Amino acid sequence: MKISLTVNGLQVDAQYSEAEIQQVHLPLLQHIAKLHRRSGKRRTVVFLSAPPGTGKSTLTTFWAYLSQREPGLPAMQTLPMDGFHHYNAWLDANQLRPFKGAPETFDVAKLANYLRQLGEETVDWPQYDRQKHDPVEAAIAVSASIVIVEGNWLLLDDDNWKALGACCDLSVFITAPASALRERLVQRKIAGGLSQEEAQAFYLRTDGPNVDRVLGQSRQADVLLCMTERGEYRVGRME
Repeated sequence: MKISLTVNGLQVDAQYSEAEIQQVHLPLLQHIAKLHRRSGKRRTVVFLSAPPGTGKSTLTTFWAYLSQREPGLPAMQTLPMDGFHHYNAWLDANQLRPFKGAPETFDVAKLANYLRQLGEETVDWPQYDRQKHDPVEAAIAVSASIVIVEGNWLLLDDDNWKALGACCDLSVFITAPASALRERLVQRKIAGGLSQEEAQAFYLRTDGPNVDRVLGQSRQADVLLCMTERGEYRVGRME
């Protein structure tokens, strides 16, 4: 299936094979829907954690699309974690702006507060503006009964981040070969206007350490997905 999706305000062309949809994505969404029905909760919260370059934002947007298309699936909504970046003024004051995207550049306490609010009927979720390069408050009205919060650090083995687990009903992690992620991330920066040398330097300074940290320091998830060198997804484990 070829599809154009709106991801974080940008149009993104994505492609998923019918076999992958039937063998990976629909079974996972049906698993989440069953969990939601059994829980009796007003809202079910799913964490999707993965290193940069695994296509998690596009994937969760595709899941939301499938939930609208497939009979029997409740509405699902993707909520990016990027809206909880500290503002640039704070990053500059703390000399962290060059490392934007690292765990230390997020407001974890603010994220925890919003996650607790997700049990309410309506929540307004912040979103990262990729033109202003700062968060925009109350950008997303949360209305779906199942929300998928996606980001790099949701399963980080760190006390501040581990505390978020109290708000999570199901966790999903995507693993991938580090070499494939490097190629994807460097090419992404080149497509964004950087030279080959600038893109490589950015990877070594920011993306590379983040990839290594996510892959090496994340806690085990309930569901494991594996991204192949070709960017396809496979189920590694589902509990």
